[in-house]
Amino acid sequence: MVPVSIQMLIVSNGPVSSVVVLQPFEEAVQPGIFRVVPIWIGTNEAAQLSLALEQTRFSRPMTHDLFLDALTNLDARIDHVIINDVKGTTFFARLTLQQHDRLIELDARPSDAMALAIRQKAPIYIEESVLERASFPYVLRKRENSLDMEEELDQFHEFIAILAPQDFEEE
Repeated sequence: MVPVSIQMLIVSNGPVSSVVVLQPFEEAVQPGIFRVVPIWIGTNEAAQLSLALEQTRFSRPMTHDLFLDALTNLDARIDHVIINDVKGTTFFARLTLQQHDRLIELDARPSDAMALAIRQKAPIYIEESVLERASFPYVLRKRENSLDMEEELDQFHEFIAILAPQDFEEE
């Protein structure tokens, strides 16, 4: 298992899917080259991830908040998330709960599992085999100033924009 962080979330309002980009905490594949894993998700799922990342709270509980409240009242918590498989463009995840000394694994969509993990500050992992099959290289250049960083972000956005779910299909 390789720990990952959410590098970027692009929320789309149109017919194009939203995308969450994961980056493993790992050494560079080659100097300056890191791997990223884009996962296409629906607009609603992207909105829930965005709310979690921004730590947005509402006066009434949202679905993920309700689930976490139920877990808390059952004396359980999110232990970790593992993105454990990919078939074509579909990713699979396991949400692991901890209740006292017992671990409980649940099948989950990666977007839901990550939204819950973020809210409880639980780690997110990806299986090495999934990382090998679904990752793309990303070149990270040294930044001299903030303009270089903006240019790099623009290039990264262009990179993500040309990727399509079909790029993940096995040949």
